[in-house]
Amino acid sequence: MRIREYTDDDLDAVVRLRRVAFGPGERPDRLVRPGRHGLVAELDGRVAGVLTVGSYGQFYGGAAVPMGGIGGVAVDGAMRGRGVANALLDASLPVMREHGQPISVLYATVPSLYRGRGWERTGVLEWVELPMDRVLSIPRPAEPVPSRPAEESDLTALHACYLEVARTIDGMADRRPPRIELAEVLEMDLVSVLPGPNGLRGYLTAQREAGGDMGRLKVHDLIGVDVDAQLTLLASLASWAGTLEAIDLRITDPATVNLLGATPVRHSVRTSAWMLRVVDLPAAVAARGWPPLANTAVDLEVVDAHAPWHAGPRRIIAEDGTVRVEPGGTGAVRLHARALGPWFSGAQNTHALRRAGLLEGDPADAVVLDQLVGASGVPRLAEFF
Repeated sequence: MRIREYTDDDLDAVVRLRRVAFGPGERPDRLVRPGRHGLVAELDGRVAGVLTVGSYGQFYGGAAVPMGGIGGVAVDGAMRGRGVANALLDASLPVMREHGQPISVLYATVPSLYRGRGWERTGVLEWVELPMDRVLSIPRPAEPVPSRPAEESDLTALHACYLEVARTIDGMADRRPPRIELAEVLEMDLVSVLPGPNGLRGYLTAQREAGGDMGRLKVHDLIGVDVDAQLTLLASLASWAGTLEAIDLRITDPATVNLLGATPVRHSVRTSAWMLRVVDLPAAVAARGWPPLANTAVDLEVVDAHAPWHAGPRRIIAEDGTVRVEPGGTGAVRLHARALGPWFSGAQNTHALRRAGLLEGDPADAVVLDQLVGASGVPRLAEFF
């Protein structure tokens, strides 16, 4: 089997693989684009599998950690069972490391495949259905913020408004170009902004779609930097009463639904779970934001057969406001590859990792790992790839 980076000459073969695997879709003009790269596996002289990696940044502790977002993994139906997907995943790890992506995220249709290579469930992308009667019962803002349609000149301020909120929510992407084209947001049916004295106080993006008797409004982003901005945007949704039965809201800021919304005890949420893998532990730790912590250290033994560059005895050291990973130590806490993602993101504490068989060692030593991440909720993404 031969694994190599794909080229535009592979377009026909890749489109065929993905059409069979995922159904008909829009044919791209090219494969090789800024902000993404990919691999193909060749068997018997033909393309047998494909994998794409997008360049993202994902916030942890307020810092954007470079992340490789894996998508479009497809294997020829006639060549399955020959290790093609595993070979592609193995090859992707050193490639992502070379591209400066110390963590990786994917949405897994077959979790066991990816767990076997070190990815583990970590966070969610969620949509909530808001019946119009619930939207109408949301409190009105004390001081409504005037809104207007977005213009191309608003794109930089719109992105800055998103970042102001997103950097406070672990897991959110920084929507960095060129992987994400900021101007594409203006193609949506509804893009409204709330101007403020120093930029935007908030914005809303939505798409009108068919469905049911009256159709749906899918709100992709509802971002407000303060309570009146959030409530103004929620109140704007009430204007759709009479033309819609419900609104689908993608949860970017969980405070919108959990602290301001009027969802009942039982409500519909559609969840897409994503998995995270630490590709390069020292680089990931160096890039992450960390809460203030007294000087401390924990000795690890990292078990990772597919990323040998960070396997073995390691010390995580918090000193003078910084956190770093160095070789050596006693290996007092044994962490398996699948444990690294849930720990790094704060999705699971060491007690849960121990119960899952992914961590071993004295609990008194492992508690430092929990103190380091200072988890503040379930990691979230608002991008799908």
